[in-house]
Amino acid sequence: MEMKDTRSGFGAGLTELGRENPNVVALCADLTGSLKMNDFKDENPERFFQIGVAEANMIGIAAGMTIGGKIPFTGTFANFSTSRVYDQIRQSVAYSEKNVKICASHAGVTLGEDGATHQVLEDIGMMKMLPNMVVINPCDYNQTKAATIAIADYEGPVYLRFGRPKVPNFTPENQAFEIGKAINLQEGTDITIVVTGHLVWEALEAAKTLAGEGILAEVINVHTIKPLDEKAILNSVSKTKCIVTAEEHMLNGGLGDSIAQLLSRNSPTPLEMVGVNNSFGESGPPMKLLEKYGLDAKAIVTAAKKVIARK
Repeated sequence: MEMKDTRSGFGAGLTELGRENPNVVALCADLTGSLKMNDFKDENPERFFQIGVAEANMIGIAAGMTIGGKIPFTGTFANFSTSRVYDQIRQSVAYSEKNVKICASHAGVTLGEDGATHQVLEDIGMMKMLPNMVVINPCDYNQTKAATIAIADYEGPVYLRFGRPKVPNFTPENQAFEIGKAINLQEGTDITIVVTGHLVWEALEAAKTLAGEGILAEVINVHTIKPLDEKAILNSVSKTKCIVTAEEHMLNGGLGDSIAQLLSRNSPTPLEMVGVNNSFGESGPPMKLLEKYGLDAKAIVTAAKKVIARK
């Protein structure tokens, strides 16, 4: 299995957009290399803006650029793309419905060694609560590249979340990315596993383990947290009668919360959630942190068995 980082998928998608769409511009807060924006910068120096360590300024400038018909992509770490600039995003982008693409790398505990101050685990919740904001969390290099290209054609604010570590690159190359459309990766009848981001591969591995024990899991990749593909989820749980959500994010405010709201209003169903439980992260190897914080395939298997017992 090929291993590639999702941030490189963003960089590849941005480079392709630079060649195809003259209105696409890019802004970075002193992290061009980390965000894989160097190719875009080299090919389009007149459309690349190095703002420096001034993230709030970057968001304000990006919002202003949309008035002239530009499509700005901002790039920095996820913590600095959300927590540090939430006021500017709320007022100048979401409230004003500006066509800004907020692209955020190094999200979640898989950031690894940089530790708790950088490992944002609240960003999906913060961004999905903003009216007008689309929230996307792709699972691998190919899907991140496709999402990057797709959001340029969407008119309105977008938060695109991706990460640092190399993870399995298993989705189709040159795939069409449809905002708000979940992908059923595996059919099953015993349990639904709804998952996003880096944990999609972990969910597929969990499904293999469960299959070895005679449990058939349906695995749904929810790359778009908002708008949520409600139909796909409700159709699945109508068949399986129980569900596990899995995400590299705080339990409060994440994908699991969105699923819980959906089910409680439409089809109350036994639910277990895999995520970070009211805790900051810490420095360490990415995959070891997934294990420690109960976010790996083993944790998903445990949650699946627990929820099946509640049916």
